[in-house]
Amino acid sequence: MSQSYHDLLVLFGSETGSAEDVAERIGRQARRRRFRARVIAMDDYDKNQLIEEKLVIFVCSTTGQGDEPYNMKKFWRFLLRKNLPRDILSSLDCAVFGLGDSSYAKFNYPAKKLYKRLQQLGARMIHTRGDGDDQHYLGLDGALDPWLEAVWAEIMEKYPLPPGVEAIPEDILLSPSLRVELLSNENGNSTTTTEQHTAVNTAEDEFNVVVKSNERITDTKHFQDVRHLVLKLDSDEAKYEPGDIATFTPQNIPAEVDLFLEQMEWSALADRLIRVHQVSEDRKVPHHWPYVMTFRELFTKYLDIFGVPRRSFFEMLAHFTADELQTERLREFASAEGQDDMFAYCQRPRRTVAEVLFDFKSATIPLEYILDVFPLIRPRSFSIASSLKAHPGEIDLCIAIVKYKTKLKIIRRGVCTKWVSQLNAGDTIERVRITKGTMKLPPSPDTPLIAIGPGTGVAPMRAFLEQRMVDGAKENVLVFGCRYHDKDYHYRKQWEEYESQGCLKVLAAFSRDQDQKLYVQDRIRQEGSMLWDLIENKQAKIVLSGSAGKMPEQVAFALKQVFMQHGGLDAGQAENYFSTMSKTGQYQEECWS
Repeated sequence: MSQSYHDLLVLFGSETGSAEDVAERIGRQARRRRFRARVIAMDDYDKNQLIEEKLVIFVCSTTGQGDEPYNMKKFWRFLLRKNLPRDILSSLDCAVFGLGDSSYAKFNYPAKKLYKRLQQLGARMIHTRGDGDDQHYLGLDGALDPWLEAVWAEIMEKYPLPPGVEAIPEDILLSPSLRVELLSNENGNSTTTTEQHTAVNTAEDEFNVVVKSNERITDTKHFQDVRHLVLKLDSDEAKYEPGDIATFTPQNIPAEVDLFLEQMEWSALADRLIRVHQVSEDRKVPHHWPYVMTFRELFTKYLDIFGVPRRSFFEMLAHFTADELQTERLREFASAEGQDDMFAYCQRPRRTVAEVLFDFKSATIPLEYILDVFPLIRPRSFSIASSLKAHPGEIDLCIAIVKYKTKLKIIRRGVCTKWVSQLNAGDTIERVRITKGTMKLPPSPDTPLIAIGPGTGVAPMRAFLEQRMVDGAKENVLVFGCRYHDKDYHYRKQWEEYESQGCLKVLAAFSRDQDQKLYVQDRIRQEGSMLWDLIENKQAKIVLSGSAGKMPEQVAFALKQVFMQHGGLDAGQAENYFSTMSKTGQYQEECWS
């Protein structure tokens, strides 16, 4: 272990793992510069120690409509306390990097608010805020690389190494952050039985669910497999509201894991029991991992071997290749200059970790570095598609199974949805968490609701409408879009029943059932008079959910056209009208990329 001369704390707020990956990368760069680096989730950090820190880099992503990520919320509430002195962080040098998507109106809001609040508390910014943007053709690295270069230049000027001491070169392998121990006796047999496995630890706000049913709701001849998943709540304390989101971590398919272990020549280790140890303060063993598990279980439940790797994977793998040409190529992929080539090789064809390892056959990964090379399986989030009042003790989800063909003519299936598709009644999903969504019901059942949800964006709309039926709301409009009336009209019978009761009006758009394509924005324009009356005269609330991209902009444009045509507003007034609706919460959207 090399000597460290300065301390650096990296605090991250991460929802899907991207910000955590960036934080760990900064931590590795710090250790190469001989800093004692700690990388910690903001809510896992003892915030009372912040005033003792000298140098901190904050990394945070954006979730929902400009909200802070789940593991940053407590830390953020602490920073907002009004009783904090204005100069409490006056001895702190810090920098902030945000991850977001500039196609959203509230681009990088958590990072922007954090940057401002730290300044209000007296912190000294060593560099301007960095804004990573998913819309950049190189992704967040397009902003991260130059930002880090500038930040390190500032840090090393203020926190220099002693004379004669150099940074550790990139081609020198750092010590492992976690250690995998094989449990065995002199005969090579496990010393611990599987009955001694420690149960998975769950946090206070996590609970298990049991699959009640898993039904395909699209026609079997339709290319898109969409599932209606009914989950039975194990805990009476598990509560949710319409608009809330269920988050859980998927697993790999056991048969595919066995093939991967065979590919890596690790099959003989599959049933061996292992224990994961913390090596230093830099990185902790995840709280939910069992104390003892099998080698196969590590790859089935916790390591993402079938996802598309990030740049850090290539950085680590380059240390373990015996072929010089392969080592050189991996280092190129891990460099700022090689991101175009890495994108062409990995991101565009969606190559998986397993496939990369198949290409780079000279790589031999030592067991002690497994947890530094392989990324963790990250949680996935889905809008809840049910009302708890309508379905006591249940959570319903509407999930599209990801399956597509790449430029390599290879069929890809999403890690999470592949696992979801094979879930059977009676199976357990562990560590489910409920998070608050950004969309809410109207303040009163008497206030009309206009719910716009094309495709699986209809999931939260079903939750809203079920709750509205329980509450006796009469004025509800659903704007739904799909390809075909007979193949992917999700929950059609339920909507028809509500219509027959006089509680719902459906504006459906089937884009492929006629020569001219018809979308939800077209139905909004067609029914503009009725919608304007609800919005202007009855203060109807509008909620929108679905895939990001062009759809939200097109819906917003259609609504502004309605304001002009039926409300007599000019273009500027229509823009202001829509802006006011967004600011007051009369219009809310939750879309995903």
